[in-house]
Amino acid sequence: MRGGVASPAPGSSPTGIAPSAPRSRTARSRRRRGGGWAPYGFLLPGFVVYAVFLLYPLGRAVQISLYDWDGLSLATFVGLANYADVVTDPALRDAFAHALVLIFFFSVLPLGIGLVLAALLTRARVRGMAFFRTVVFLPQVIAMVVVAVAWRQIYAPDGQLNTALRAVGLDALTRTWLGDYTLTLPAVGFIGTWVSTGLVTVLLMAGMARIPGELYEAATLDGAGPVRTFLSITVPSVRAEVVVALTLTIIAALKTFDLIYVTTSGGPGTSTTVPSYEVYRRAFELGEVGSAAAVAVVLTALIFLINVGVNRIGERER
Repeated sequence: MRGGVASPAPGSSPTGIAPSAPRSRTARSRRRRGGGWAPYGFLLPGFVVYAVFLLYPLGRAVQISLYDWDGLSLATFVGLANYADVVTDPALRDAFAHALVLIFFFSVLPLGIGLVLAALLTRARVRGMAFFRTVVFLPQVIAMVVVAVAWRQIYAPDGQLNTALRAVGLDALTRTWLGDYTLTLPAVGFIGTWVSTGLVTVLLMAGMARIPGELYEAATLDGAGPVRTFLSITVPSVRAEVVVALTLTIIAALKTFDLIYVTTSGGPGTSTTVPSYEVYRRAFELGEVGSAAAVAVVLTALIFLINVGVNRIGERER
C-alpha cells in the first residue's frame, strides 16, 4: 500500500458494485423476457373469441367444401372437385362476373359522385348544409331489405319510374326494369350506387375538412380554377379516405345477398345471380352444401385478395 490507498483484493471491485452489475443486467434481461410475453397474455382472450367465432367456422367451411354432402346424409369426400366446379360451371362463373360488375356500381361510381358531392358540401357556404348532409347519408341508415322493397316498387311496370318517363313524353324508354335480361343487373347495381354514395360522401367530407384553407388560398392566388384546385389539392389530400371507402364498398358489392334476393331472386334466368346468392341457393334449395361451402370459401378469398390489393396500392401512392 502506497499513499494510504489500499489495493483492491484479487477478484474484487474497487467500488464494490461491479460484481452486482452482471446480476442486475441478468435480472433486467429476465424482466424484459417476461415482459415480452405479457402483451400476448392481454391479447389472448380476444384471440380466443376471434378463433371460436371466425377461424373455427372458416375452417369448418373449408372442411365441408371437400365433401359431397346434402346436409343430412353421410358425406362423401371428393377432394377439390367442388372447387373445380367453381371454375368449370358456367352458372358459377357468371355469378362471379356479376359480382365484379356490381363493384363498378357499388364502389367506382359512388366514389366519383362522392368526390364531387363532398367537395361541394365542404366548400360551399350556404344555409341548411347540415340538412343536405343528412339527406345524402340517409340511404346508409336504412335496412337493405327496406331499400330493396322500395326500389322494387319504383322499378315495377306501373311504378314511379315508368310513370315519370310517361309524364315527360319518354314512353319509349319505359320497360319492365327487373324483367329485362340486359338492364336488370345495371338496375340493381344503381340501387347499390344510391346506397353507397352516402357513406362515401361522408368519409370524403371528413377528409376534406382537414385540408388547410391556406392551400386553396395559395392556389387561387396562383390563378388555379375550381377544377384544377379539385384535382391538384382536394383529391390527393383524401387518398386515405378513398382507400377506406373503396375497401368498404367493394366488400359490400361482393357479399350482396339481401338486395338480390328481394328484388330479382337471381332472375330473370340467371342474369343477376351473385356468389352469395348461389351459396344460399345451393345450400338450402338444392341440398349441395359442399358446393355452397366451396363457393363461400372462394368468395372469401376473392374479397380478401381484392381488398389487400386496394390497400397496397393506396399505401404505395402515399
